[in-house]
Amino acid sequence: MTNLYKPSRRGFLAAAASASAVGLAGAPAWAQDFPSRPVTMIVPWGAGGGTDATGRMISALLEKRLGQPFNVVNRTGGAGVIGHSAIATAPNDGYTLGVLMNADSPAITVSSKSDYQDIESLTEAVVNSEPGTFKASGTSQGGIWHLALVGWLQSLGLESNHVTWVPSEGSAPAMQDLIAGGVDIVTVSLGETKAMVDAGRAVNVALMGSERASSHPDVPTLIETGAADFALATWRGICGPKDMPQDAADAVSAALAEIATDPEFVDFMNGRGFNISYLDPAAHARMMADADAQMGDTMAAAGLIQKPS
Repeated sequence: MTNLYKPSRRGFLAAAASASAVGLAGAPAWAQDFPSRPVTMIVPWGAGGGTDATGRMISALLEKRLGQPFNVVNRTGGAGVIGHSAIATAPNDGYTLGVLMNADSPAITVSSKSDYQDIESLTEAVVNSEPGTFKASGTSQGGIWHLALVGWLQSLGLESNHVTWVPSEGSAPAMQDLIAGGVDIVTVSLGETKAMVDAGRAVNVALMGSERASSHPDVPTLIETGAADFALATWRGICGPKDMPQDAADAVSAALAEIATDPEFVDFMNGRGFNISYLDPAAHARMMADADAQMGDTMAAAGLIQKPS
């Protein structure tokens, strides 16, 4: 996912691509004095979702390596703006970090009770429906999962609001709403659908990726089915306020570089269907710039920004 709401005062120390990989840079030296007290890890999304779960595992492994508690705090609301702003405006002493949402691709998921149990029949129904007939959810208005829906609709030649978006504070409540019949479609990562799919209550009918996910080889992509010519990838990264001390950045970066290959982390991610791909800060900055450019047209179509004429 791209970082859609970029605070003006921020500094990404590192990143992870692949919808949940970790990474601040792999720095050569560990800080001797950092951390000397507990660190706060802000998650801008609700408890129970993929970002929350990943943030808690990363925090636990950082705590093991750096010897101080890394306390997760969920700061939700405003399509991520509240949490993102809290990270960006925190004291830049290294003791407040954050998990920014957003490289996994989103799935298109329906209830197991849905009349449409494959992407072909669902697509046909959506295309032939009156605007507003179908409802979808996955995150807040303007979040990456919303933009995934908008991109899919655009690829079908439909207006961005042809399917009504029902905002939620993360994937977990969206999936609950799907099972309860409040919405017809959820667009979140495969890992975030796993519990409901494994319980037989939801079905992943397609993946908005350029290729099938190794964790879910049975889920076809939109492109291969011919249902749409559209693909999207999201990411999560670990960040901190701009100009935080270099020794703190180096310490966290070095620890994250290790965590990316830690068997405990790898098993955790694989078990939830999340891919792992580590990027150092420079590579992550380039990826962010490319992702922001890619999503510009989609955000404009959703009425979230005005592109210069």
